[in-house]
Amino acid sequence: MKRIFFFFLFSLVLGAFTPNAFGQYYFYNDEYYDNPILFEVGLSGGAINCLTDLGGKKGIGKRFVKDLNTGATHIGGGAFVTATYKNAVALRLEAMYGKLSADDAVLSSVDATDIAKTRFNRNCNFRTNISEYSAIVELHPLHMFINWESRDEDPPRYSPYLLGGIGYYSFNPQGNLNGRWIDLQPLSTEGQGFKEYPNRKPYKLKQVNFPIGLGLKYELSTFFNLRAEYVYRILTTDYLDDVSTTYIDQSVYQNYFSGIKLANAIAMSDRQINKVTVAGGKRGSPKQKDAYFSFNLKISMILGRERIR
Repeated sequence: MKRIFFFFLFSLVLGAFTPNAFGQYYFYNDEYYDNPILFEVGLSGGAINCLTDLGGKKGIGKRFVKDLNTGATHIGGGAFVTATYKNAVALRLEAMYGKLSADDAVLSSVDATDIAKTRFNRNCNFRTNISEYSAIVELHPLHMFINWESRDEDPPRYSPYLLGGIGYYSFNPQGNLNGRWIDLQPLSTEGQGFKEYPNRKPYKLKQVNFPIGLGLKYELSTFFNLRAEYVYRILTTDYLDDVSTTYIDQSVYQNYFSGIKLANAIAMSDRQINKVTVAGGKRGSPKQKDAYFSFNLKISMILGRERIR
């Protein structure tokens, strides 16, 4: 997937530097004209966070911002290339990198009678690096539904847009055990891959996601654009944080692991404070998949706009 991404990225960049590739021009102003397809090459940076089974706010786990721990926000960023047709529809290839984390310890101040106290007592945490490669379509309504060439006025310098696409991302959840960060997926903390739990398959560390979002593009000058953008990733896994369903019978680990791996699996599968392990007891909630999202500022250079001679 990564090779395919960079092949198309190279193709877009090559097209960006191919002069007069499309043979028809549109006046941008009295000094410059546009090709029908303009290219942008740029960088992005901003904030990235996630919504998983871990952490959250008091009460029953809620949706989106009502259950968001802003303290778990990290810095993310990347690079992108965009090809835009008549400022209306764009195809963007983007690489993004960041970090995600969550911790049940944020619920330490919750009253003992609050249902969220059970999440605090679960005592789980995770962190992971994220690498994502995506192909995204942008739709710019101000240019899709208004023919500015036929109007006696210039188009606005700003353009709100909707976006959606497909991404390919990698992650590797780790948990902290006495100051050591341990990879969780190989430990089958919920019995993934064990014959005793045939419905629990090992989750893959490289998966497909579906980015959706909105943004605002502002033309800083003839050759530079600035964007503000929010992107939410729909995931097909509930194991971004390695927590999804119920506790297992820890005695089964002896059938598969030994030594340090056996000790780590037993320790990380059940971190409960005042530990009372009940096989089948609730560990997570598989009803909602995990998700992560970002808010970025993007700066890009416009290619394909040429001076009138």
